Amino acid sequence: MRRASISIVSNIAEGAAHRSERQYLKFLEIAGASAGELQAQLDLCLGFGFPEDAVVPLMKKTSRVKAMLYALARTVRGDDSSE
Repeated sequence: MRRASISIVSNIAEGAAHRSERQYLKFLEIAGASAGELQAQLDLCLGFGFPEDAVVPLMKKTSRVKAMLYALARTVRGDDSSE
């Protein structure tokens, strides 16, 4: 879980350092996949009997991070349809 969490922020940072929009989007996609991996691991924690009050807030935060990543990718692509 630690590795997946670090991978999210590391890929955002690495992608932002690239001059190419295409490369940036690639790293945002990888960050999103890492967030999905973290979400799956948190689901497993619930299945293993970890306390819900410890796991559920992390699941909510992970979902929020995924949503922010997808929104950022849409903005970078220029297809932000919020207008």
